[in-house]
Amino acid sequence: MFKRVFKLFQIARKLSVSGAIETINEIHNMPSSLNLFFNLISIGSSSKQLEKQNTPGEKLCIALQGMGTTFIKLGQFLATRPDIIGEELAKNLEKLQDKVPAFDLYDAKKVIKKEIGESFYKDIKELSEPIAAASIAQVHLAKIMFENQEKLVAIKILRPDIEKLFNEELDALMLFAYIVENTFFKAKRLKLVEVVHLLREITNIEMDLRFEAAAANELYENTKNDFGFNVPKIYWNYTTKRILTLDKVEGVSIREQQKLKDHGVNLKKLAENLIQFFLKQAVRDGFFHGDMHQGNLFVDKNGNIIPVDFGIMGRLDKNNRKFLAEILYGFIQRDYIKVAEVHFQAGLVPQNASKEEFAQALRSVGEPIFGQSIKDISGGNLLAQLFEITEKFNMPTQPPLLLLQKTMVVVEGVARKLYPETNIWEVSRPVLEDWLKNIKSPKSTIDKAINTSSEILKRIPDLPILMDRADYALKLMAEGKINLAIGSNKNLEIEQMKLKNFRNNIVISFFGIVIVFLLVF
Repeated sequence: MFKRVFKLFQIARKLSVSGAIETINEIHNMPSSLNLFFNLISIGSSSKQLEKQNTPGEKLCIALQGMGTTFIKLGQFLATRPDIIGEELAKNLEKLQDKVPAFDLYDAKKVIKKEIGESFYKDIKELSEPIAAASIAQVHLAKIMFENQEKLVAIKILRPDIEKLFNEELDALMLFAYIVENTFFKAKRLKLVEVVHLLREITNIEMDLRFEAAAANELYENTKNDFGFNVPKIYWNYTTKRILTLDKVEGVSIREQQKLKDHGVNLKKLAENLIQFFLKQAVRDGFFHGDMHQGNLFVDKNGNIIPVDFGIMGRLDKNNRKFLAEILYGFIQRDYIKVAEVHFQAGLVPQNASKEEFAQALRSVGEPIFGQSIKDISGGNLLAQLFEITEKFNMPTQPPLLLLQKTMVVVEGVARKLYPETNIWEVSRPVLEDWLKNIKSPKSTIDKAINTSSEILKRIPDLPILMDRADYALKLMAEGKINLAIGSNKNLEIEQMKLKNFRNNIVISFFGIVIVFLLVF
């Protein structure tokens, strides 16, 4: 209990000294009581002075970067939540650099040996010094023996004790969020406890490298027949929770255009391939790389695209994929009634809304765009404007589609840097048309009917039992003994209960000390 309070004071001091509090005050004036607390906590230390010419967002990036792993991850997470911190600050935080000093090669060897055991460790040769270091892990090159062949691989290794450090700091931040939420009425709408809880869940998954390995492996299986897109192979015997081993990328960064030209790579074709491969992942497979910026894309001498870093992946169910393809294709055709119908069929807009008014709102998005040269239109930006419009019709937010929209903007940006004349819509059209034809083909309809029928037939013997259970459940609901809302946020509720108990313990301890003081003195 007191360890969490001590860690909170350490973090508060770190925030004050880094210049983060001063910068936050430039963006949004904090309550005077909070400012007083941070001023008191920083007594005896000199605050870091950040460059005056930098914008507040840039200064906050520098401050968070200097505070280490937890705050780099917090900044990156907040960059995805413009609803909390605003669009401008979110865009600034997207520039947050995830770079920290590397840890020692000796420590890296200890981690590998402990994780995979002595016998497999002996097969690792020529382990290099770290070639890249980030807040959670760093990467080394090595050679391994695999099926009697020597393979050049990259080994990603988690920082020693990173989980312990991260979770201790998040425990303290959770307490801080709880105090702020319950002290300042206006802070309740920010749902700070929920934000910290989500950050913990997301990053704890990221700190289990088996999940990243599984994502890379799934993407590899989905795209292995896509000529021109090569996902590195995962070596499972050398992969655990704390280390990930995969093929070393033989290629140059997609941002090094001159080198690509020197290798004879056709930049126009490369730009088109990048967009089409991304759309295939999204609408065909429902599983896409969610972080396709220039630093995560390489190209070999044959023009094949090689992605790396599979920590952020997006997933779309079949309905969302159909919804996405039909919307984009509807906009290509400028058929706003069709796009409106898709929204209503998918249940994304309340049925009592006017279809004609919604189609008119869609037209207000589409027509100004089509007044531009079609090659300058961004599909990602179009989706962003579409989500803005649909909010006014009480359309619920679709987190998978938001990640897809952000990734689409990035992919289109990379493609246009390769070849500025890339016509996003002409490149997208064949992928969207092919997928829509496939899902509406007679074979697809028959397959769907067969699958549905077989599921129904399987369940017929269980029907009497299911009916009895349903009847019993309805009785319990009528008596108020079942609450359907329970369960979806169970972990968050447990965390909030812990914080309430912690608060009660603090209050009891305080009064206990006061009573003892009065009795003694």
